[in-house]
Amino acid sequence: MHTFKIGDNVEVLDEAIKGKVIAVSDMGVRLETTDGFEMDYEPSQLVRIEGELKVTNYDVAKIKSSKDSPKKRKKEIVKPKERNAPKMEVDLHIHQLTNSTRGMSNFDMLNLQLETAKRQLEFAIKKRIQKVVFIHGVGEGVLKEELIYLFKRYENVEYYDAEYKKYGLGATEIYIYQNNN
Repeated sequence: MHTFKIGDNVEVLDEAIKGKVIAVSDMGVRLETTDGFEMDYEPSQLVRIEGELKVTNYDVAKIKSSKDSPKKRKKEIVKPKERNAPKMEVDLHIHQLTNSTRGMSNFDMLNLQLETAKRQLEFAIKKRIQKVVFIHGVGEGVLKEELIYLFKRYENVEYYDAEYKKYGLGATEIYIYQNNN
């Protein structure tokens, strides 16, 4: 049997309530909570606490060491957006393809760009690369139209505007359907 006396510091077992005993009777124990409320409890519901809660340096060291222990590394999750990111980019800006355009007509430059696009497209098909972005720039749209004409000649190629946030209006992305035979 728990015996309490007036002035004891107590804590309620199943609740987060602490207080000081202000009355003891056959009916139970009355306590004044730390919030200033008076509440009645049976002695079996209370536990006497000695002074304030004390934490030793040993307890602090144990808690610190558990927090300092290396955490399990989370496996890097590839987001669907990144997983579907283009595997290959082909920049068809003329300054990327030749050191000098001196002596080249617009027709010559366009042919160089289209030959490069066709060669890279064939390479992607051969190496089974499913997505390719052709960066053509905005300009007057001649190169883009010629690229679309090129892509239409391949049954297993689908083309659409590349991601606007990354490329603006100056790129076309293709998807190459792979044959399993």
